[in-house]
Amino acid sequence: MKLDIYNQNGKKLSTKADLNKDVFGIEPNEHCVYLTIKSELASKRQGTSKSKSKSEVQGTKSKPFKQKGTGRARVGLVRNPSRVSGGTAFGPQPRTYNLKINRKVKLIAKKSILSSKLTAKKLIILDKISLEDHRTKNFNKILINLGLQSTKVTFLTNNKNINAFRSSRNIHNVKVIPNANVSSYDLIDNDTLVIDKETLGNFNKI
Repeated sequence: MKLDIYNQNGKKLSTKADLNKDVFGIEPNEHCVYLTIKSELASKRQGTSKSKSKSEVQGTKSKPFKQKGTGRARVGLVRNPSRVSGGTAFGPQPRTYNLKINRKVKLIAKKSILSSKLTAKKLIILDKISLEDHRTKNFNKILINLGLQSTKVTFLTNNKNINAFRSSRNIHNVKVIPNANVSSYDLIDNDTLVIDKETLGNFNKI
């Protein structure tokens, strides 16, 4: 499989990129994509919400008044959830939302997303992303040259490109992510995916 390569100026190069058909040419498995993204989004939840039970709120453990003879309803504990300033019954407790997903399912999900991007013509390959400084206008020129200034774009680089990251963080709907840290959600959460040649080489080896 072949795909055109562009430079930062938006010009098509004479060479073409080789795409592994086992990565970019499979039949997308939507269920694997669903399971993987569900797991990734769930793992981002903190799970730190908590309320105090009747054993944790402030108050005495003694019976407030005797069982019989007062004319009032019997009460065993002032911290009872049914009373004012009492504890919470069955309230939230710290927990983890992580969902276990098999490694093979994650790989199939990434392949499915990449194949879908290629089929929908939403995948662009650059020879490299190189900026001399971290001024926003320089990165904005790349978007204009590629015709991506009004779309949601994710750029994947093989190494941590500090200038590209800093120059793009003030641009709406644009993300620059190192290839080593990319997730399935990052791959699918965009209108156009832009990757450099080195990143493409890593994807071909999946």
